[in-house]
Amino acid sequence: MINIRGRFSFIKHTQLQNGMTFIEVLIALVIMVTGILGAVAMQAIAKKGSFDAMQRSLASSLAQDIVERMRSNDATALANYVGTDYGDVLNTVPTKRCKTSTSLCTTTELTLNDQYEWEMALMGADVKSGTNHTGGLVDGRACVSVDNNAVTVVITWQGRSELVNGSTENCGATGSKRRQVLVEAFVF
Repeated sequence: MINIRGRFSFIKHTQLQNGMTFIEVLIALVIMVTGILGAVAMQAIAKKGSFDAMQRSLASSLAQDIVERMRSNDATALANYVGTDYGDVLNTVPTKRCKTSTSLCTTTELTLNDQYEWEMALMGADVKSGTNHTGGLVDGRACVSVDNNAVTVVITWQGRSELVNGSTENCGATGSKRRQVLVEAFVF
C-alpha cells in the first residue's frame, strides 16, 4: 500500500530544497571570489617585494664590484675613485678603452674605464630596450670615499613603498622611499 500522505510530504520536502541549491551556489561563489581576490593581492605584494629585493641585491653587487675594481688597480690610485656624483650624469666614454690584453693602460686610464663602466651599470645604461635604459637601479646614486686604505661605498636608490625616512649618508636625495646599501672595505 502506498501512503498518499507520505507521498505529498515527499513532494513538499523536494520543493523546499530547490531554493537552497541556488543560495548555496551564491555562497560558494562569494567564497571563491574572495579567495581569488586574496590570491591576486598576495601576488601583487610578492611582486613588489621581489622587485625591492632585486634592487637591493643589485646595489650590493655594484658596491662589491667597485671595491674589486679598486683592488685590481694600483693602491696609489684609490683617491681617483672618490666621488659623490656617480649616477647623476653618465661620464663620457674614456678615450682609451682597457678591454683587451693588447691595450695596456696606465693606472689613471684604468681608473677612468672602471668609473665609466661602473657608472653605466649603476644607471642601467648598459642594458637597453629600444632607446630606454632598462637595467640598473631606479634613480640610483653612489658615493665613494677613501680614508687611507679604508673605502666606503654608499649606493642609494628609489624603492617602491614608503618607509621611515632614513639617512642616505649624504649620498643622493633623501625621502621616504629611498633605500641604501653601505659597504666598507679595506684595499691594500
